[in-house]
Amino acid sequence: MRLFTIAADTNPSFSKLSLSLATTPEEVREVQRLRYKVFIEAMNLSALANPEGLDKDEFDHYCDHLIVRDSKTLSVVGTYRVLSPHGARRMGKFYSEQEFDLSRLDNIRGTICEAGRACIHPDYRSGGVIMMLWAGLAAYMRRERCQYLMGCASVSLADGGHNAAALYHAFAEKNLAPPDYRVAPHLPFPLDDREPGHTPQVPPLLKGYLRSGAWVCGEPAWDPDFHSADFFLLLPLAKLDGRYARHYLKETRPV
Repeated sequence: MRLFTIAADTNPSFSKLSLSLATTPEEVREVQRLRYKVFIEAMNLSALANPEGLDKDEFDHYCDHLIVRDSKTLSVVGTYRVLSPHGARRMGKFYSEQEFDLSRLDNIRGTICEAGRACIHPDYRSGGVIMMLWAGLAAYMRRERCQYLMGCASVSLADGGHNAAALYHAFAEKNLAPPDYRVAPHLPFPLDDREPGHTPQVPPLLKGYLRSGAWVCGEPAWDPDFHSADFFLLLPLAKLDGRYARHYLKETRPV
């Protein structure tokens, strides 16, 4: 299912890319194969290896999957999965609820879309794919009449967790959500065990959220499976339209 068309002649970075929603089991498997290569093989997570070569879980069946393809090779080069309020009701929970207590968001629960499993092929990380995925998220939210986008951004703990701690202390100064939108991790990452004085390095996905106007909704959760600290973020659609997507959403047309 095509989500919208793109005026590629006005934006050369989109000229060889197409965006759609997965509509068949094979397209979902294509997504899962890309995620496996990026999340499991590239990170050498042998504990999560499997003979199918697929990164999959129970949420995939209830989510929609944004797909960016190379229009020449038809290869899947980027993906984002999105859980609508309806999908979350069918599933019984949002994915983030495995890591965070979201009870403070109950009053807006029916207006939230959850994005996750952002994944881009290493050869396509120059910016065009992530821009297209964000445009797709904005279009999807409008279609589902959602007012908020939430998701987690992971920070590697390969450096001992110093960067994750430095990031949180930087966010606490200017990016924290209002108290009514704070969430609590079930397994908090131990921030106080890290050395002070480290300069925070912001990963691309997290940088995209912050540039869009997202709030960091509290301390990060510790994900021992992926050896990461996960930050929970909440982004009002009004900010996404206004700050991040306007310059390329004007080049899209819903279909």
